[in-house]
This record gives sequence, structure tokens and C-alpha cells, in this order.
Amino acid sequence: MKRTLIRSKYILAAAVVAGGLFFHSCSKSFLERAPQGTLTGADVSTKDGISALLIGAYAALDGQQQDVAAIGTGGPWEAAPSNWIYGSVAGGDAHKGSDATDQPPISQIATGQFDASNGFFNTKWKVLFDGVVRVNVILSLLPDVKDMNEDELTQVEAECRFLRGHYYFELKKMFGKVPWVDETQIGDYKQPNNVDIWPNIEADFQFAYEKLPITQSQVGRANKWAAAAYLAKTFVYEKKWADAKPLFDLITTQGVNAKGTKYALTNRFEDNFDSEQKNNSESVFAIQMSANNGTGQISNGNQGEMLNFPYNSPFGCCGFYQPTQELVNAYRTDVNGLPYLDDYNAHAVKSDMKILSASPFTPDDGNLDPRLDWTVGRRGIPYLDWGNHPGRDWVRDQNYAGPYAPKKNVYWQYNQDKYKDANSWAPGSAINIVLIRYADILLLAAETEAESGNLDAAQNYVNLVRTRAANPATIVYKYLNDATPMAGFSTTPAAKYVVANYPAGAFTGMGKDNALKAIRFERRLELAMEGHRFFDVVRWGTAPTELTRFFSYESAITTDLNGGKFVTGRNEHYPVPQRQIDLSFKGGTKTLEQNEGY
Repeated sequence: MKRTLIRSKYILAAAVVAGGLFFHSCSKSFLERAPQGTLTGADVSTKDGISALLIGAYAALDGQQQDVAAIGTGGPWEAAPSNWIYGSVAGGDAHKGSDATDQPPISQIATGQFDASNGFFNTKWKVLFDGVVRVNVILSLLPDVKDMNEDELTQVEAECRFLRGHYYFELKKMFGKVPWVDETQIGDYKQPNNVDIWPNIEADFQFAYEKLPITQSQVGRANKWAAAAYLAKTFVYEKKWADAKPLFDLITTQGVNAKGTKYALTNRFEDNFDSEQKNNSESVFAIQMSANNGTGQISNGNQGEMLNFPYNSPFGCCGFYQPTQELVNAYRTDVNGLPYLDDYNAHAVKSDMKILSASPFTPDDGNLDPRLDWTVGRRGIPYLDWGNHPGRDWVRDQNYAGPYAPKKNVYWQYNQDKYKDANSWAPGSAINIVLIRYADILLLAAETEAESGNLDAAQNYVNLVRTRAANPATIVYKYLNDATPMAGFSTTPAAKYVVANYPAGAFTGMGKDNALKAIRFERRLELAMEGHRFFDVVRWGTAPTELTRFFSYESAITTDLNGGKFVTGRNEHYPVPQRQIDLSFKGGTKTLEQNEGY
């Protein structure tokens, strides 16, 4: 999908202006101003016009709409589709990073001390609703299209409803109280948000599941099984286990990606985070990223992640998104290669906190899950193929945010000429944002089976994920020569990696509650730093316990989390942005309600 098409005035005028500007407006005068060069519905009610608009609807997935003056979003990281701020930082996987003066609105989110005036929430809301608007415009135009047959029209409708389902799924899990606006309400977007929209999201994904083709001509487009995965995940969020189970049964036995490749875990865990290996068998639905695409910018090159590289490193910027010690500790394993589900912080992994890079340091020599070293950059361990992580020299302020660096979002040295994008003051990359990967599906299926009382089946799903973690192809190996890491890797593991499956009957012996604990722990190990954690602990109802423990433990190590707390009955959802409430008045009455506690 060419960015030049996506960003054309043609698409933006039709999809944004025709859709209405309630969510994006800065002033009444702007609303009243007729944009120059706007196209009418008749101008785009053709096969070519609909195709261009659909590309624009997919384009909104990347969250990077800053060049649209009408939207007026903030920094590109504010609406990053990876949810690194709202899912991982807020969930305890990562510190904000950098130092105390940089991007303070993220600090509010990290510590649970946010309110409705935080501009990041307004940006996220606007960008997601921009996607809704783009889709609704297409759906409103379809009845007038004369040069497309019924099958073609149905497929476009199915893709649009899939995308709308995604945008609303994100809005619902973020904000809770969200207005439902569809193609019948063009021109009147001021709808109330006091009605549950989960049934509407279900309906969109159900339609997409029934009508989308199994394969697509372009890998970035949604197919039948991506829709099934989203529908099943929606059921999980609603705790509709009886509805979710048969879908997971079908997805895990019949599901294929848009290229027709059967869903399966890759042999190498790390392949999910390497541009060279993207759109593999584990990619259920991903936002397609590209580097050096001729635009002279990184807007389609993971721009939302541009801050998230080690400081003072070969990457140039910026020291954000530093994994927490509490997350690192979760990767400790016992003598049997299993995690410490209850007391992992009592088995802390050694770090180089407060140790200068010029001073001696030996990495932890205890048992570890190898997924740690594909998720977290830590001193003395290969940082992909860039050399051993040097520790404090690559950290902006250790005392503030700890000693670690992110890894899953970082490009490799060997293929940087192709997949690195240097067209901005901070780097971009062509690493896809995988919104749903197959490991996520397997663990959601495990959760569904456990909630349904099928503990052996749940354990089988978890063990599939752990088997891949134990595969020698997933182990991080030392370099052949530390001085020249590009010479390649040796056959010597970089740490003491010990990981194993749960033995037969273990989940049944644990009982349902402890089996669920093991499944939830596995989600953290497998999906850490991928934007899931906060939303998981909220939907499980464990956020008060998990985040209270996190703040208590981690705030004794770093200074950035002082005062951090989770307020039950308030922090389960982010506040409806105050700016949107102020803009929602209709007939003298506001149509948007605020969430409780704000």
C-alpha cells in the first residue's frame, strides 16, 4: 500500500471532511470553514475511488495522522498502535524511560496519576475515531457505486467492518464509555456513550468473519481468520467462554494468514521482531511498516516507536521504554525450568544498577527463560548483533528508570541498510506492528479452556508456547568475537537458559485458579513489551493486586514511580478526554459522559 496514495489530498478530503470533524475540531470557526478542493460523494463512488478510500482506512491503523491539519494530533508516540504507553508502561512491563523532564504526560500514565486533561488521551481518541470516520464514509458510499459487482461490494464492506471493529475494540478497552457511530450517522457524530458497544463490535467482526476471503492479494489486508481471531478475542474480553471456545478450535486447526500460510509458531521466537521475517506463520494481523519508501519521512516506519531506542547508542535516540526489574525477574526459572508464579521477585535477576560501564560486571548466572534476552537489553548480553549491551553508557538516567533497554522494537545491524529509516531526528524501522500473533491466540485459547474447566486442554496450549521457548533456535548465543559481533554467533549460550514444559497433569493438579495463574503468567513472559499487560490485568480483575505489588517493588529501585498507585473503580479505564466532552454539546446538553472517578 503506497504511502503516497494514503496521504493524498483526495483521500483525506473525502474521508475526513465528508465524515465530519467533531472529534478533531479545534474551534467552531474551523467547523464552519469549507475546505478547498473537497470531492463530492459522486466523485469517489467508483471502484477506483472506493479502492483509494479503503487504502486510507487501512492507513489509519498506524496512528500517524499528524500531517492532517484538521486532526491536530501531538507527538507520533501519543497514538502509537503498539500501545507501548497505555499497555506496557501503564501495566508495569516498562518505565517511561529517558529522564524526569522528558514527556511528563507519560509519567502521569505510568504512575496512575492521570486525569481527563492529559493530552495523550485526546490524541489517542482522535486518531482511533479518524479510522472510524474513514470506514463510515466508505460504507455510506457503497450503495451508490455502480461499477462494482455484488461480491466486490461485499468484500469491501467486510474489510471496512473489520477495520471499524478494530478501531472500536481499541477504543472500548481503553476508554470504556465510547459512543457508537456508524455509516447511518454521517454528519451527526455527537452520539451518547452510555450504551455498551461490545455487541456492535461483535457484529462487525462476525460479518467480516463470514464474508471475508480466506486469502488476500495483499498480505496487509484482513482475511477471514484475522476476523475470527478478533471476534474470539472480543468474546474473551466479554468473558463469553462458550462462544470463544469453538472459534479458537477452528482458528487453531484451520486458520491461515492472508498469504494462505497455516498459523503456527515460528521455530525462533525472535523472528517475530525481525523485519526480514515479517508476515510469517505467526502473524495473524499486522500493520505493515516500511523503511525508506521515498516519502522522506518515517511515518510508515514505526514512527510511534521512534523514542524507544537505547540512549547514546548507535541508534541515536532517545532512551525511552526501559523494561522494569519486576518484568526481568519474571523470567527466572526453577530447577525444573518452570517460572516462580508467586514469588518471582524473591528470586531477582542480577543487574548492573549503579555500576559504571567501565567497572567490572558479570551477568546473572542463575536459571533464566531465554525469552528474557529477546525482550530486554541487559548488560553483558548480546544486543541483537550490535555488540554486548554496555550497561549504563546506553542509559540516560539509571536512577530514574533503571538499567535496561527495549529490544523487540529494535532493528538488526546486519539488515539495517534495508530496514532502518533515518529520515527523521529519531530512527524508524520496517518491523511490523503485529496486533495479533498466534502465540496470543494460543494463550487466549488456553485461558478459555481453563475458564471452561478443561485444564488438560489449557495446559496443552501453554506447553506449545513453552516448547518454542525451549527450542535451541530461541536461545541467545554469545558472539564468536565480542570485538566484532558481525562475525556471528558461537554455540555457547549467553546465559544459563533453563525452560521446560509443565509436566502431564500439572494444571489439573493445580486446580482452576492456579492453572489460570500459570496461563496469565505465560502471557506476560511471551507478550511482554507488546502493549498487552495493562489491558490483561484489568480484564482479569487482578490489576489492584498486580500493580500495587509492582509499584511497591519497583519504586524502591528507581525514582520515577514515586506516588504510583492503582485506584480501584477508577483506573480500570482511561478518562474520556475532557476536550471531547467539551465538544460534545448538542442542543445545549453534552452527549459524552465521563468514566467514574474522574
